[in-house]
Amino acid sequence: MDKNTIIGFILIAILLIGFSYYNQDQYTEQAALQAQQDSIALVEQARAKKKAVADSVAALQRAEALAADTTSLFSAQRHQGGECAPIVLRNNKVTVEINPVGAVPSRVLLNEYKDYASFAAGTDSALVLFDATTASMNLAFEAKELNVDTREFQFVPVAQSDSSVTLRLADRTGTLDFTYDLLPDNYMVNLTVHAVGLSNTFPVRCKSFTLTWLDRVRQQEKGFYFENMYSTLTYRSNGDTEKLSEQKEETATPEHDVDWVAFKNQYFSAVLIGGKPLNGAQLTSTPEEEGSGYLKNYSCKADVSFDPTGNDPTRLQFYFGPNNYRLLQSMEKVRLTKDEMELQELVYLGWPIVRWINRFFTLYVFDFLTKIGLPMGIVLLLITLLLRVIVYGPTKKSYLSSAKMRVLKPKMDEITKKYPNQEDAMKRQQEMMALQSQYGVNPMGGCLPMLIQMPIWIAMFNFVPNAIEMRQQSLLWAEDLSTYDSLLSWNAGLPLIGNHLSLFCLLFCATNVIYSYLTMRQQRDTMAVAPEQAQTMKMMQWMMYLMPVVFFFMFNKYSAGLNFYYFISLLFSAITMWYLRATTDDAKLLEKLEENYRRNKQDPNKKPTGLAARLAALQEQQQKMLEEKQARYKK
Repeated sequence: MDKNTIIGFILIAILLIGFSYYNQDQYTEQAALQAQQDSIALVEQARAKKKAVADSVAALQRAEALAADTTSLFSAQRHQGGECAPIVLRNNKVTVEINPVGAVPSRVLLNEYKDYASFAAGTDSALVLFDATTASMNLAFEAKELNVDTREFQFVPVAQSDSSVTLRLADRTGTLDFTYDLLPDNYMVNLTVHAVGLSNTFPVRCKSFTLTWLDRVRQQEKGFYFENMYSTLTYRSNGDTEKLSEQKEETATPEHDVDWVAFKNQYFSAVLIGGKPLNGAQLTSTPEEEGSGYLKNYSCKADVSFDPTGNDPTRLQFYFGPNNYRLLQSMEKVRLTKDEMELQELVYLGWPIVRWINRFFTLYVFDFLTKIGLPMGIVLLLITLLLRVIVYGPTKKSYLSSAKMRVLKPKMDEITKKYPNQEDAMKRQQEMMALQSQYGVNPMGGCLPMLIQMPIWIAMFNFVPNAIEMRQQSLLWAEDLSTYDSLLSWNAGLPLIGNHLSLFCLLFCATNVIYSYLTMRQQRDTMAVAPEQAQTMKMMQWMMYLMPVVFFFMFNKYSAGLNFYYFISLLFSAITMWYLRATTDDAKLLEKLEENYRRNKQDPNKKPTGLAARLAALQEQQQKMLEEKQARYKK
């Protein structure tokens, strides 16, 4: 080891020792600084706790002072604690309990309906839409002396009957009256808030009060997944009905005033309707976990128009009832506003074209059949048969188009053999289309029934789950058409399947397999498959057979009524396809096509028309572009 190497090691050691010493100093300084900051934080926390305690004591002292001060606003009726007997308003449809503390609805029962637990147990218990254990409402007024929160005061009933009550909050200068009127044979409750002699109690700028409404919405049906999917906070603003997410937490602050807010589950709603639009609404929906017994947590906070002089009393309405389309439409007769409320939009009927089918066809047929008194299973069966009759004409036309392709398949196969290479695909396709045109065959004719049936399928997908008439109606082994039927059930939920097997879902999927087989056989018999298309066709066949499996995992949790409809619809589709195949004489059909061919051959100037002409022109254009591209490539 030479001298330079030794000197180098010594210098490196000095650097390392110096760096370690520097780091140690830095660490010590950082530790000291951190300790100082921790001490400051502890002091700040102690101060914050001391201030919080002091604020609590001060607030308690102020509350005690207000309670002791017999001259403060409404002091004589400040609630001293304890339970108060509710005031009950009742008609044959709904029972509404009003809590004198706060003068707000504390419990609502729908007399003609049961939740699933009561239905399964066979009891006569009325359905509880909400009660004070899971829901609350309060009105806050800004007065000169202090803010008035109705939860702090016990109102006194001054006029009461079976269907109406006036609750009063009195002061030395005037009164604040809350009058509830439950309309006869109706689900609507009118609320009037009327100030008398309190114009000097409230500041000049007071034009409204703040209403806060909270509700933890109960699960009323057997299946959490399906009910939760159709439960959402819904509101109407600026002429449009909007809703918050069904699956995730969402908050909305509408830009425009809100006409009404609905705390909605699948089949029932509690709706707050303003006599004048609600301003500055803040709406929130938070989903609950499955198994909790609840679906969502809803909250609504909004400013409600208020006149302290009493010249223009505040008018509100509450709808506590079922989501029945016709019933909600009838609420227009008792509305407070000049504009229509459109509460029937709480019953979701699908996208525009689908909604039109349900609105102007399905609803009328459904209403007619239910008014006759037929069981719901028979109603669904008859609707399915009627729809099959309606689409039979286009279905037959489509099948005949496919049958023409089937009898022409040997000639199409000859063209395929003539052009076996992929680079000749364009020529092969052009010659096939020319042949089809000469024989009078439209290759796109087989698509028509699918285009017609798809909107109907989607329409029923939206209609059946929202038809409350299906609720707790039985069919064969299904005790309730509005929820899933259980062939087998178990305690632990499995991924994708859940905790049961639905028999109607299995029947639907099995029928789907049969229908897919018939469809694929028809395609196999009609299509001339080029070599480069063989793999694609095989993949399509596998996808067709895979779809029933996908449908099983999708629909196992869906309602028995919906699965029954799809089962019957597919069954009749398969029967129709079999019948048309059995009654079609291929020999006569080919003879007719040959006659078309001879007639077209006699007129050599006749050119393809319609879709065939457009497709031929498009293919010629693509062929020309391809040839030009190849020519440029060779150059």
